[in-house]
Amino acid sequence: MGEATKTFLAVYLGSPGAMEAWRNKSESERKALQAKGMAAWDAWAERHREAIVNPGAPLGKTKRVSAAGVADVRNAMAVYMVVRAESHEAAAQMFADHPHFTMFPGEAIEVMERLPIPGR
Repeated sequence: MGEATKTFLAVYLGSPGAMEAWRNKSESERKALQAKGMAAWDAWAERHREAIVNPGAPLGKTKRVSAAGVADVRNAMAVYMVVRAESHEAAAQMFADHPHFTMFPGEAIEVMERLPIPGR
């Protein structure tokens, strides 16, 4: 990969319906799919290892903090990762063949540029 000065946050999404379908599988079927999926995920990560800045992690339950206080909420965010690429398009294309779409209850990956903090 050439000189890549931009970094991007990738957020893996999964809907409640996809999670319900996952939970409705038998334990043995989930374990087999998870093993196959993690092998595919590892192979994908190896192909893109030079671009991965932070491999991220699965995300747990969400609390929303606002002026009104703290509340439990649900969203579709399941996993995050930080990658380096020469452009937003290149970063997005990196995920076009990601196993998240076929192995896990994932439906999309959103990729956004990490921008500099204004005034710094």
